Amino acid sequence: MGRQRDRDGESPDVRAEKTCGSCGRRIEWRARWARDWEAVRWCSDACRARGVRPVDRALEESIRSLLAGRAGDATICPSEAARAVGGDEDDAWRELMEPARRAARRLVAAGEVEITQGGRVVDPSTAKGPIRVRRARP
Repeated sequence: MGRQRDRDGESPDVRAEKTCGSCGRRIEWRARWARDWEAVRWCSDACRARGVRPVDRALEESIRSLLAGRAGDATICPSEAARAVGGDEDDAWRELMEPARRAARRLVAAGEVEITQGGRVVDPSTAKGPIRVRRARP
């Protein structure tokens, strides 16, 4: 028996790559999504419930403005964006660290920035540990 094909005759591994609208991670194709792959926007129920909130947009804008104020090849830490949005007082910015990483991943998906570790560009879907964010290079 050969590979299964969907109604358009395409095998699942040739589908367009997608990123989650909330967390910015790569969405892996699932057989149950075969009929409505084009409508899939979220990688999980948690991301669908969370969506993209105003604080997430503020973090994206903070990343853009921090990078705009630096040299072309400079990087920032997501904590800088979290501090700019949440403030330094009471460590409120710490709660914004994961949302700041999600904002950076969404900007990677949009082609605006790159995420690096140790000076090398890494896959934002699988990066673990400390990351840096820089403008996308052509």
